[in-house]
Amino acid sequence: MGEPFIRLAGVRKVYRTRGKEFLAVSEVTFDVEQGELVTMVGPSGCGKSTILKILAGLHPHEAGEVRIGNAGQPFDPGRDIGMVFQQALLLKWRRIIDNVLLPAEILGLPRQAARARARDLLAMVGLAGFEDKYPYELSGGMQQRAAIARSLIHDPKLILMDEPFGALDALTREKMNIELLRIWRESGKTILFVTHGIAEAVFLGTQTIVLTAGPARMADHIRIDLPHPRTLDMKTSPAFGEYSRRLYHLLGME
Repeated sequence: MGEPFIRLAGVRKVYRTRGKEFLAVSEVTFDVEQGELVTMVGPSGCGKSTILKILAGLHPHEAGEVRIGNAGQPFDPGRDIGMVFQQALLLKWRRIIDNVLLPAEILGLPRQAARARARDLLAMVGLAGFEDKYPYELSGGMQQRAAIARSLIHDPKLILMDEPFGALDALTREKMNIELLRIWRESGKTILFVTHGIAEAVFLGTQTIVLTAGPARMADHIRIDLPHPRTLDMKTSPAFGEYSRRLYHLLGME
């Protein structure tokens, strides 16, 4: 096997405020292959979002190695990363298609081609016919679908998702999990998905990275060998239950 698409090795991050130091991330090590959907689970404040910000180039790290991309394929965080947050963060005065087009406008991509791609992406996420609606006319789940389309508009190599379904009700969240797996299969993108939910981490992930309470330390990373396409019925299977128990144990919840 060649070099992984993402490699973190012994990564350490310290925040300094008012003359004091706070160790946010300590000795985090994992690899991600191109095209994987990797979930990251751990308690609040354990540094999951900090790791995403380091990967996005928004925060420096004090020690360790962070590498994204393959040999001969330069990686530009400003161009090659798409991000989805817990809130959709759509601009309320822009129509949905114009919200999706925002990264393309910032990057100066050809307007006509970008608009055609935006329509294709909205169809892929199930929002065909909603292009000219405003955010307030869409449900929370539909707004998050638009946010996912926006993260894909510039054809990034990596999608970073920071608890994107955390604000949704339980039923909508289940539906969005299924939708995300479909979008992942159709887009072929590499996705790193942060969550608090153990069941969500197991259901979505090709592997799950387990972090302990802050500062973030690696408890383990577990390959999730459940078949694809995944269905909600799998959550009642013995294999799913065993993976969930392993995560509960690693997080000290048993």
